[in-house]
Amino acid sequence: MTPTPRPAQRIVVSLLAAGGLVAGALVIGGGLSATPDGPASADLRSTHDAQARQRAEVTEALHHDSHGHGHEHGDPTTKNAISRSGEAASAPDRTTPRQRAASRVRVAAQRTQREPRLTGVPLRSVRRQVPESVYAMAGGCYRLGGRAITFQATGLGSYLLYAADRTFLAATDGGATWATAPSPSADWTVRKAGAGRFTFTLADGRALRRTTSSSDTGFTTGSAESFALRRASGCTAFPEVETNVSGRPFGGVSSFQEVRGWVDPHVHGQTHEFLGGRVICSPPFHRYGAPAALVDCPDHQVADGRGALLEDALAGNAPGTGHDPVGWPTFSYWPDPHSLTHQQVYYKWLERSWRAGLRIHTSLLTENHILCTVYPLKKNSCDDRDAVRLQAAGMRAMQDYIDAQYGGPGRGWYRIVTDPFQARRVVNQGKLAVVMGMETSVPLGCNVQVGRPTCTEAQMLAELAEMKNLGVSQMELTNKFDNAFTGVAGDAGTIGPLTNSANFLSTGSFLRMRTCPSSNPPGTEDRLQSPNLGDLSGGQQPTPEQDAIFGAIWKLFGDVGVQPAPLYPAGPHCNERGLSPLGQRLLSAMIDHRMLFDPDHMSVAGRNAALDYLEQQQAAGRAVGVVSSHSWSTPDAYPRIYRLGGFVAPYAGDSTGFVDKWREHLGWTDRRFYFGFGFGSDMNGFGAQGDPRGAGAADPVTYPFTGLGGVTISRQRSGERVYDINTDGVAHYGLYADWAEDAEHVAGAEGPALAADLSRGAEAYLQTWERAWGLAPDSCRNPDLRRSVRAFTRAADPGIGVRALMRRVGQPWQRLGRELTYCARKPGKQRVLMTVELSRGGKVIGVRRG
Repeated sequence: MTPTPRPAQRIVVSLLAAGGLVAGALVIGGGLSATPDGPASADLRSTHDAQARQRAEVTEALHHDSHGHGHEHGDPTTKNAISRSGEAASAPDRTTPRQRAASRVRVAAQRTQREPRLTGVPLRSVRRQVPESVYAMAGGCYRLGGRAITFQATGLGSYLLYAADRTFLAATDGGATWATAPSPSADWTVRKAGAGRFTFTLADGRALRRTTSSSDTGFTTGSAESFALRRASGCTAFPEVETNVSGRPFGGVSSFQEVRGWVDPHVHGQTHEFLGGRVICSPPFHRYGAPAALVDCPDHQVADGRGALLEDALAGNAPGTGHDPVGWPTFSYWPDPHSLTHQQVYYKWLERSWRAGLRIHTSLLTENHILCTVYPLKKNSCDDRDAVRLQAAGMRAMQDYIDAQYGGPGRGWYRIVTDPFQARRVVNQGKLAVVMGMETSVPLGCNVQVGRPTCTEAQMLAELAEMKNLGVSQMELTNKFDNAFTGVAGDAGTIGPLTNSANFLSTGSFLRMRTCPSSNPPGTEDRLQSPNLGDLSGGQQPTPEQDAIFGAIWKLFGDVGVQPAPLYPAGPHCNERGLSPLGQRLLSAMIDHRMLFDPDHMSVAGRNAALDYLEQQQAAGRAVGVVSSHSWSTPDAYPRIYRLGGFVAPYAGDSTGFVDKWREHLGWTDRRFYFGFGFGSDMNGFGAQGDPRGAGAADPVTYPFTGLGGVTISRQRSGERVYDINTDGVAHYGLYADWAEDAEHVAGAEGPALAADLSRGAEAYLQTWERAWGLAPDSCRNPDLRRSVRAFTRAADPGIGVRALMRRVGQPWQRLGRELTYCARKPGKQRVLMTVELSRGGKVIGVRRG
């Protein structure tokens, strides 16, 4: 059971990779052996600034076009389309005006319902004069050996000891010194040695001791000696990215009430390990903070920024054009909405969005074994399963690191959750519920080779169980290639032949594209395949490119003359490969595991068959959960997902385009289910981020502004760089707080309605997930589920917990504080409100009418 190509294909891939290595070495070697052409390194920064200004000017002009659309429908990344398929974006809406109007009225009525009461939550526990544990001194100022020291956590119970003069207490061969930079010799593990007393030990066993010599630091190393710690003043803050959000985060007044907050179900928080671990520069956290984490890739630093071949290709520049490789503290080139090889989800940027209102965040584990094999720089395995395990471990390590900053295990705001009940508790605690998802081209090691799966059903089930135990709760069935479960939608434009060629290397077959059946509604199609970069259907222009990273890597390192694709008939094209029997069995097993299914990237045939199957299973009484996370489904699928009780989060893109998508989705909702809206950022997934509207755009964002729960949000500062959404766009994940504010401005008079729907996104996602766990939808929106008043009262036994109650009577219509509202019936009256009163701990204490 292996996702890697069979022997013949592996030889081809190896040849391609070797060719890429040679080509890369020649280009890089040329950069090292001679002074490259182009501007001097000192001008790289100003060149980038000029390009950014030019993009902002073009974007601003587009927002003021004569049609007043607010975005360019021909956007080269289709980030503002209702579907990220250029063909599908023009499909007519199949719902009737009457249906759309009724849907909008229902959503508007939801916004008038009573809001759950929120409360401010402390960022961390109160800091005591004497630290109560080895974790409690994180971020604090304490006196050690007569000096005021900042205790900067490097992990749970380990610290850098940072002095006011910006030096670090470090061990030397003969004692201790004040070093100018952190290192393992300055990374001290703290152990408690009594009330208010602690020892400090390095990984190699050396421990901190006092010395009486007046000519040294006052410290030496040897056997451990205990030190008394007391709070002090006069410390210097450790250099770190700022959040620039003031005010307490909001939580609920009970752990089980309705939640508020934004939801992003499609982020790639660990793709610094993706494609062998040498494509995205810098990790999302580092033991030694931002100065150590936010540095450029080693290959980018060759020839003062001109060794970044992939970055140049993604930016549309000739290899060797280069960029300013300095990250922290100047950030003059990156992060940026169009710089896709640099880290954009650093933990402090994520923290800013959490503090501003983000409450659910799905981090997707991902890999593409073909691109990984072809790309010449790597340190990790290219097996999809190895990559998933590595990235999952990275998420756990990141949770531990954030816990360390906030005072110990469980104290941090980043909480990995594995069920909707746990997630609701976390959100109501005011923290970020982090869902682990998966998006790979060969999930569970189940590839297809010349039409035959490379895994058995038993192997697939075992791998799925491992993923569930690992923490995966949301999963796509494919990303770029056909596999044992389903066909893929493919890519269009100039990227299409490249991904098709890679599909051949992965599966032994090109995509089996045929002219779509005439019965398909317009727009219900896969990506148009264009042999020789042309179209056989009469000269139609290729669709805009969908995957910049794929095209860039393949052109640089893989394109050595492999036949790109067979000749196809006229479009529109549909992949003949749909949902396989093994794919259907996988969906059934996902239902058993209560996992959320994401149909994005599947072929039309595969996605339709999957939705058909889920509809059949739901009708048979099985619980299903569907989430479309980033606009990689055709528009016909969205109403079906809503009818399944699913959740849809369109690709975020520009704030202008997102508002248009929100308005479109308002017409597709289902009366039986709660509605809330999310956005799929696809950040760190090589998806283009939102451009700025421009400083001169109508109704720009003004700083400071108010975020969810009443927090105050100022311009974000990273080192020496200050970001403004009006001129910088969504350069990094922290600016999604600003992007949401900008979207409200774009929506004009509808801004409050958009804000309300986004704030309800976390609740809508949780309710979809709860239904995947077997809870029936609420009885107020679903009259057929109403019990008699007597039967309902009997079911709500005093003393049972809220989860057991919901298993009996379904989801509440409203969850306000410690009261859950349902609908029952009685003779002559089909709608009787029933309120269940709960204790602080979530136990039923009574039921009343009304």
